[in-house]
Amino acid sequence: MKLNIALLAGDGIGPEVIDQAVKVSNAIAKKFNHEINWKPALTGAAAIDAVGEPYPDETHEICANADAVLFGAIGHPRFDNDPSAKVRPEQGLLKMRQKLGLFANVRPTFTFPSLIDKSPLKRERIEGTDLIILRELTGGIYFGERGRKDGGDTAFDTMTYQRFEIQRLAKKGFEMAMKRSKKLCCVDKANVLESSRLWRETVQAMEKDYPEVEVSYEFVDAVAMRLVQWPKAYDVMITANLFGDILTDEASVISGSMGLMPSSSVGSKVSLYEPIHGSYPQAAGKDIANPLATVLSAAMLFEDMDLTEEAQAIRDVVNKSLAEGVVTEDLADGAKAYKTSEVGDWLAANI
Repeated sequence: MKLNIALLAGDGIGPEVIDQAVKVSNAIAKKFNHEINWKPALTGAAAIDAVGEPYPDETHEICANADAVLFGAIGHPRFDNDPSAKVRPEQGLLKMRQKLGLFANVRPTFTFPSLIDKSPLKRERIEGTDLIILRELTGGIYFGERGRKDGGDTAFDTMTYQRFEIQRLAKKGFEMAMKRSKKLCCVDKANVLESSRLWRETVQAMEKDYPEVEVSYEFVDAVAMRLVQWPKAYDVMITANLFGDILTDEASVISGSMGLMPSSSVGSKVSLYEPIHGSYPQAAGKDIANPLATVLSAAMLFEDMDLTEEAQAIRDVVNKSLAEGVVTEDLADGAKAYKTSEVGDWLAANI
């Protein structure tokens, strides 16, 4: 198979972890007789520095014409520490999601047998956890009307949802549940928010189309508590943009490290694959960042291309690296810590 993949390294540790995912993907391509045509493009602070825009038109064209997008991270401290900045790296991420129609963020949470005791939660609570959170990505409070009034002393952000935005995300959730344990949880705040009541009534109306799926409805504050008490109670969860942003980061620590969890952002034509950990600028250029989340994001890319054997080969070699202690300093726990590039070399060689 020939694959055209847009490669957006981004900022901070993005280029370093992306390099390792490329090594691993190229090794998979060689092993399984595929051809990958990588199309590098600028985004984030790197794009602002180069052309003044965090998501240039040229980058969008490359992404829109690709089979998939492999993405590193965006963000830089000089923007974080400047509330008056008119152009920010994160604006490029929101623009990319909108222009590419990336409406569903798919965030799996699972445990690794060799790392089960590195989690901040007890083994008996998390062993066997395997859940997926689908976060709506192009609506809600991040895209609603916002502003200041009363001379700047009052600020407002509006959470707005249209029924079709909920329907298309819920459809993905129902379809995913049908392939798994046929359990779906809709997470909202319907006891307070009108937008959540629209979520709930929309999903309830769709239940008849998926009679085999057991649907539950829970308030987001209760889910935030239960995720750390009984994460194994959940399988597929769907929720709004803001709630999903918070819950997915909470769920990510179940595995023991944010440097381990992959994700995808699904659109109608092209999908994007990225680690969840952000740009981690403190580690940039030091060759110490954990590349495994990015490598596992590449596995999700292959999986979605129906290249299941290839995806499994990546997951297998990642588990082998963890079991044999070929890990970066965040997981070394006093033992030898490998460099980011060394982990990538080892994974590629073992494939």
